[in-house]
Amino acid sequence: MTKIDPIIAVKDVEVSSKWYQQVFGFRRTHGGKEFAVLVSENDEISLCLHQWGEHEHPTMKNPNITPGNGLILYFRTENMEKIRENAGKLSCAIEEDIHLNPNSTKKEFSLRDPDGYYLTITEFHKYEG
Repeated sequence: MTKIDPIIAVKDVEVSSKWYQQVFGFRRTHGGKEFAVLVSENDEISLCLHQWGEHEHPTMKNPNITPGNGLILYFRTENMEKIRENAGKLSCAIEEDIHLNPNSTKKEFSLRDPDGYYLTITEFHKYEG
């Protein structure tokens, strides 16, 4: 089995961790000021947060670059409406509100997290074709 645990560099692990917990309902299971592991309701790792500049990781040294350039964090969920509601309560920067994606034929919306990463949240689906 192979799994991926995405790690993104953030300015403030505590702030970003709380934001993801409030918007997605994730739970923090590991980490301190420099690192956090966020899991879903079924204890699957959803996202890891890493402090910019810590531990000499080559792609996380320069906090002045545009975070997420070339990256979309794409969340497939059964809780899209609740996540959109949570995002609204926090006055998140909504890039596209809920709409039907003509390619996937699923509802989705997109927003930015506190560090500027672009997130797309879509109805849960399995890839076909």
